[in-house]
Amino acid sequence: MATTQSAPPPTAKQTWAEGLTAFAAVMLMIAGVLAITRGIMAIAEDDVFVSTPNYVFEFDLTSWGWIHLILGAIAVIVALGLFSEATWARISGVAIGALVIIANFLSLPYYPEWSVVLIGMSTLIIWALCVERPGRSLP
Repeated sequence: MATTQSAPPPTAKQTWAEGLTAFAAVMLMIAGVLAITRGIMAIAEDDVFVSTPNYVFEFDLTSWGWIHLILGAIAVIVALGLFSEATWARISGVAIGALVIIANFLSLPYYPEWSVVLIGMSTLIIWALCVERPGRSLP
């Protein structure tokens, strides 16, 4: 008689790591949607942005809008990949998180409070995606 062998129940570490992946996916989705709306506001040259003279990394507000819009759209796509626990999405999520941090750092004078919030969110996303996942290895 053949016996079926079931997988052992997940450990607390495995459950924790999977929960952090879901957390990162949701946070990346939120950060992406917010970056898209911020990009649209900047492209429309809305009045919520501060005009800062003599900034070293000075770009046209429309340029910043397109940068945030594109990063936001990519972040949403990567977040959808994270929900399926794809390895490419984990690696891309860390890269997009880093790019979002850089973009928000460079646009600090235009919308300082929100830039700091998104830098913090992206830091949490990167941390959650880099947590060790016991029982799983990268290809």
